[in-house]
Amino acid sequence: MSTTDPGAPATAHPAGSAGPDGPDSKPTASVGAVVGLLVLFEVTSGFLQGGIAPLLPAIGTELGISDADLNWVISAQLLAAAVSVPAFGRLGDLYGHRRMLRISLVCVTVGSLLVAFAPSLPVLLVGRVLLGPLAALLPLEIALVRDRLSVEQARSAIARLVGALTLGTLLGGVLMGLAHKATGDVRITLLVPALLAGVCVPVSFRAIPESTRTAGGRLDWPGVSLLSVTMLLLLSGVSAAKTGPLLSGAVLVPVLLGVLTGAGWAVRELRVAEPLVDLRALADRSVAPYFLSAVAFGVVYFGSLAPDATFLAADPERSGYGFELSALAISLVALPAGVAAVIGSSLTARIAGRLGYRTTLIAAFALIGAGFLATAAFHTAIWQLVAAKVLAGAGMGVALGAMPTVIAEASAPSRTGVTTALYNNVKTLGGAIAGAVIAVILAAPATETGTSPSGTTVAPSESGYVTVWMICALLCLGAAAAVALVRRTTPVERC
Repeated sequence: MSTTDPGAPATAHPAGSAGPDGPDSKPTASVGAVVGLLVLFEVTSGFLQGGIAPLLPAIGTELGISDADLNWVISAQLLAAAVSVPAFGRLGDLYGHRRMLRISLVCVTVGSLLVAFAPSLPVLLVGRVLLGPLAALLPLEIALVRDRLSVEQARSAIARLVGALTLGTLLGGVLMGLAHKATGDVRITLLVPALLAGVCVPVSFRAIPESTRTAGGRLDWPGVSLLSVTMLLLLSGVSAAKTGPLLSGAVLVPVLLGVLTGAGWAVRELRVAEPLVDLRALADRSVAPYFLSAVAFGVVYFGSLAPDATFLAADPERSGYGFELSALAISLVALPAGVAAVIGSSLTARIAGRLGYRTTLIAAFALIGAGFLATAAFHTAIWQLVAAKVLAGAGMGVALGAMPTVIAEASAPSRTGVTTALYNNVKTLGGAIAGAVIAVILAAPATETGTSPSGTTVAPSESGYVTVWMICALLCLGAAAAVALVRRTTPVERC
């Protein structure tokens, strides 16, 4: 952990100070206007993340994709994020966070267009992979505001950014559902987030100043390659478990190779002077529990998106569960939970100011766990699901607002981008693995529900969904226990 005092204000820089790109008059722009533009990017980011979930059943119907395979639509983006987030964070520390922010937005725009026009699942997954840098936006923005603002101003800006992300997720689900109902065409609907991302690209070239601090060194390209291969091997093995026995060569060989490659990557990261991921930070007891809780949170936050949508869309006469809801209806069911998340996120700083971040996070994870336990026990009526998801949503909003601040304040200013990227990385890594594992769980005890152009349609059993919700609840309890292990004397606890 850095010895830099997180309570010390960020270094003030005079107007027109030189960043990596040379003297720039743009830093004199209004702080409120600049943060406002970053808020726009986070609203768009949330829109892209939240808008896909209610459309998954319609995408499955359009392309003939099974419910279990729809989890890969989420996992592909998370897999790419797990690799691109630390890479973009480190490149931002080296060459400027604004520069990498622009590149991220270009990748997201191209990926969104590809998703909208994808003729098949493989092409769709390529588009989702290009959306990986979407998760890099928040760490890059946090690095920018920490570079330019005092600690108190930065905290306020980070809270606004996280709140904007949560609000965008809420708006994405509802507005995408409305667009799909109005057009009746999932492809036209998918063009909406693509257009929003496209608008953000030219906006990123206006008013936003470049960061003034840059780190020395270079990007660990071999580390990027090894991490990418590790993720692909592990997810390939998990994917093979859907159609074959767990002890088959198709499962064991890639998983074992993935473990070996991952071990080699870890050894390299510990030995190189400028690692892609600072694994030593994970071993520090004062911050390691937060990273462990971030993994669990990623599993719960991302892993539950596709199952919740497909459960609500299922035909009860064929599958024995579900409500046969449209994309709009699914988004409306999720709306109260989204509102609770926005409120929770906006109140995080105030709650943490009274209770401390440690106690706040413990309470947040307990609330999320209670929501998933209630979902597993009571899911035969829509009102039951809404009530349970409101509990979970409130907890998720608080957790989303608290964890980035904790991680940012535990890092040195020159490493903020890569450290906050590490938080996002372990969170998205948990989500990527969750998507693969959940796909296996839902594909195991399945029920034939009819035929499609590609053959027999197979729906997961109700017990598969209950298993997923119970796993999420247990992970939340584990995350709360991990946060309880954080030393009480850490700076964030004294805030």
